[in-house]
Amino acid sequence: MFLTSQTADRSLWRRTAFWLSTAVLVSALSLFVVGISPARAASSDFKIYEGFKTLARVFYEINVRFVEEPDSTEMVHGAVRGMLNTLDPHSSYMTPEEMSEFQQEATGSFTGVGMELSSRDSVLTVVSPIDDTPASRAGIMSGDQIVSIDEKSTKDMTVMEAVKLIRGPKGTAVTIEVYRPSNKRTLSFPLTRDFIPLRSVRSEELSPGIGYIHISNFQGDTANEVEKAVVKLSSKKPMSGLVLDLRNDPGGLLDQSVKVSGLFVGPVMVVETRGRIDDQNMGYSADDQAILPYQCPIVVLVNEGSASASEIVAGALQDYGRALILGARTFGKGSVQSVVRLPDGSGLRLTTARFYTPSGRAIQSDGIVPDVLVPSLLPTKFKVTREVDLDRHLLGPNEVPKKDDEKSQAQAEDEEGEDDGPLLDKPLYEMSLKERLEVDKQLARALELLQNGRVKSRFTGVVLDSFDPAMG
Repeated sequence: MFLTSQTADRSLWRRTAFWLSTAVLVSALSLFVVGISPARAASSDFKIYEGFKTLARVFYEINVRFVEEPDSTEMVHGAVRGMLNTLDPHSSYMTPEEMSEFQQEATGSFTGVGMELSSRDSVLTVVSPIDDTPASRAGIMSGDQIVSIDEKSTKDMTVMEAVKLIRGPKGTAVTIEVYRPSNKRTLSFPLTRDFIPLRSVRSEELSPGIGYIHISNFQGDTANEVEKAVVKLSSKKPMSGLVLDLRNDPGGLLDQSVKVSGLFVGPVMVVETRGRIDDQNMGYSADDQAILPYQCPIVVLVNEGSASASEIVAGALQDYGRALILGARTFGKGSVQSVVRLPDGSGLRLTTARFYTPSGRAIQSDGIVPDVLVPSLLPTKFKVTREVDLDRHLLGPNEVPKKDDEKSQAQAEDEEGEDDGPLLDKPLYEMSLKERLEVDKQLARALELLQNGRVKSRFTGVVLDSFDPAMG
C-alpha cells in the first residue's frame, strides 16, 4: 500500500509540476511579447522557475494531504490574489462574476437597488443612495449601516459579497435591514430591484450666465453628457462662467478624462503615461475642438475624494491656465490600471503606469494642489484618507517613505483646515441652491469669484514650443 501510494503521489507531483512548468514557460514567453528584452528575461527565468517549483510543491501537498479534498479552482484564485496583494492597493483579481460586474458598471448601468457601499471600521455602510432609485425613494440614507440582506447577517461580509446579494434581476425583491446611528434605530426596507442608470453628469444654472456641471465618475458616455450640458447651459445666451465640480469623483475611464479635458482646451496634450514597458509610455491628446470659448472663465472644484481621472482633468486645466482650481488637495492616485481578461472569463486589474500632467507633474501621492485652498466641510477630527495613507502605495517622485508616526503634508493641511460645521441632515443634491450655498463654502466661493470677474482664462488655444504651464 505504501509503495502504491508513493507511486501515485509521485505521479501527481509530476503532473502538477508539468502543468506549472508549462505556466512558467508561457510566463517567460509573455515577457518577450510585452517588450522586455530577451537578456533581461533570461536573467530572471531561473528565479521565476524556482518560485513556481515552490508554488507547485505547496499545491501538491494541499491536494494530497489536506484533511478534505480542496477546491482547486478556489486555490488558484487564492494564489493569484496572494500575488496581487504583494503589489500596490489598486491591483486586484476579479473572478468571472466580478469581471462581468466590472464591465457592466463601465457601460453605465446595472440592475439593483441603487446605493454605493463601503466598509467603515469593518461595518458595511451606505456611502450614498443614487438619486431616483429604489434605495433613495425608500428613504435609505448616507451613513446607514447594513445589518442584514434578506435576513442574512452582514457581519464580516465584504462589499463585493454584499453587492452580489443586493443585485439581481429587475422586478425581484430584496429586503435591506439597516441601523441608523443618527437616531439609534433599526429599520427594514423591502425593495424591488430595478434598472439603475449610473448618471455621471448633472448640470444647472447657478446664476444668470454662470453654469454648474458636476461629474460623479468617468464612464463610457461622460464626455458626451458634459457636451450636452454645456450646450444646454449656453442655449439661452453665451455663458459668462462655469463651475466644473469634480469633488468626490473617484475617476474611471482614462479616455473619458482626455475627452472631457478636450471640451475645454481643444486638441492639445492632456496626459502622459509612463510605465516599465514601452507600450505604456505614451501621450494622450484630445481630438476635437473646444466647445466653450477660451475666454469663458472656469472654476474647477476638487477635494480629498477627487482621484485618478478627475485629477487628470484638473491637472490639465490647471497646467494650461484654462481654469482656476479651488478646494482641497486631491487624493493623489496618479497610476493607470490596465484590465486584462483571462481565458476563463476572470480578469486582472493591474497597475501598469503612472500618469503625468502636460507640464510633467506626477500626481501620484502629491495630488493636485488647488490655486485657492478652501477646506472641505468635514466633521471635527474626521480622518481623511488619501493615496499616501494606503498600504503599499506607489511612492511619488519626491516622496520619502514616512515612519508610522509621521504625518504627510496633506494630513497636516487637513488638521489645520478642520471645520466645526454641523453634519448635513440630507445630501446636497436634495437641497435648494440657497441652502447649498449656505453650507458649501467651496461652491459659494467659486460663484463669488466668477460673479466678481476675478477668474481669468490664460489659455488662448495655442501651445507655444516654449510654453510654460506654470507661467501661462
